[in-house]
Amino acid sequence: MDTDYIVVGTGSAGAVLANRLSENSAVQVLVLEAGARDKDKFVHIPAAFSKLFKSEADWDYSTEPQKELDGREIYWPRGKVLGGSSSMNAMMWVRGFAADYDEWGAAADESWSYASVEKYLARIESGPLEVSPQRSPRSSTASWLSAAGECGYRTEAPNLAASEGFCETRVTQRRGARWSTADAYLKPALRRPNLRLLTGAMVTRVVVDDGRAVGVEYRHDGRTHVARARREVVLSGGAVNSPQLLMLSGIGDRERLADHGIETVRHAPEVGQNLMDHLCVPVGFDAHDDTLYAAEKPRQLVQYLVRRRGMLTSNVGEAYGFVRSRDDLELPDLELIFAPAPFFDEGIGGGHPGHAVVMGPILLKPRSRGSVTLRSSDPLTKPVIDPRYLTDADGADRAALMEGLRITARIAQTPTMRRLLGDVVRPRDATGLDESTLERALETVSHTLYHPVGTCRMGSDDASVVDPQLRVRGVAGLRVADASIMPTIIRGHTHAPSVMIGEKAADLIRSARD
Repeated sequence: MDTDYIVVGTGSAGAVLANRLSENSAVQVLVLEAGARDKDKFVHIPAAFSKLFKSEADWDYSTEPQKELDGREIYWPRGKVLGGSSSMNAMMWVRGFAADYDEWGAAADESWSYASVEKYLARIESGPLEVSPQRSPRSSTASWLSAAGECGYRTEAPNLAASEGFCETRVTQRRGARWSTADAYLKPALRRPNLRLLTGAMVTRVVVDDGRAVGVEYRHDGRTHVARARREVVLSGGAVNSPQLLMLSGIGDRERLADHGIETVRHAPEVGQNLMDHLCVPVGFDAHDDTLYAAEKPRQLVQYLVRRRGMLTSNVGEAYGFVRSRDDLELPDLELIFAPAPFFDEGIGGGHPGHAVVMGPILLKPRSRGSVTLRSSDPLTKPVIDPRYLTDADGADRAALMEGLRITARIAQTPTMRRLLGDVVRPRDATGLDESTLERALETVSHTLYHPVGTCRMGSDDASVVDPQLRVRGVAGLRVADASIMPTIIRGHTHAPSVMIGEKAADLIRSARD
């Protein structure tokens, strides 16, 4: 099979690329997705996203045991379905700060600074991807925002260039249903005769001939196939799958590749390194009323099916705010999040017998760095994921999260929240909100906020995996366009910048052919 462009993955960036590249009717675009089409009803019902966890729509990854988190393996869900993780995330549209993109501009070039990329974010928000207020937020969410005000924090509009307060979450929904990048970008483009999509197509290797990517090898319907690209191959598999595929293709550290019997095509030691993630510590409380506990009751189902309103339209993480762990910081380094739901153990640990909520801090700018490496040369074997949470030498990450937990405790102890909340129920065996309980929460209930980035780092330096045009260094005709290229992690959520990366990558690719 011959085509002009091959896009691997249909997630937050890949679906965008499929749409934008196929706008030119003179080129042929092939899109390969390892997962199935997004027919599962739980993809489209916002509050049901955790029911996709550990399903066929999930890559179902786990990290290596994390010594700073009580030796736990941390579950990492990633979307293996049309739309990728945009079809199973919490739909939070949180851009990040202007300063975050300016860091990218310093690491790569000015075309990645906020002044240059803000136009893409504005285009996305006014066009294909609908970003809307929540339709039926819980009154307990408003109570939490009021409680933050009682602690001296202001309420503000979402997605400011430099946020300093709290707000209700904006979500990627249309009329109360999830609106993924598959919905917004890919499905409309599939009407074009020059765009072909294959689902259930697991890409196993990039085919490189004489220093140039000329296609990919993939498995489909039990057989191995090769698709050839006349122009370019673009990897959009995310921060786990893109580096894994590069290494399987011989692009990575030569010694590690040799350990798996893989011949080196390009010695690139940073492939799979520089892994960053947002660690969240959700403290759970019994609550008296108005949470999502009753979301699956018949009345709520009717509300959703007939009016697209009610509890099932909730994204669960209904509000958030930005705070500093230290007064001397120029910008916030923590996000506090509130979910009016018993979202314990990421919604997969069994039901809670009554109303409950979770709230807690998210570490936005971790100093700890991890890696994604191969476990085997078998493409079907899951890679080794080791984020090395809280392992920075001076303990700044742990200190910041502990201060975030103290702020969480202060909000929980306001008059407004005391009227709503009961006992602390996560961590288990909590003794109120004392320091020992907060430390136990950090070690025993913390988990990813599902934002891994950085493993195919973009930069202007020769050691970076991709250059500012997202071209893989040393291999012509190959680019990476997804969250893995982020040189630093943003103060926000990674869906928004990943969609932006897809938009910008399409422009870079098209301009290269002009």
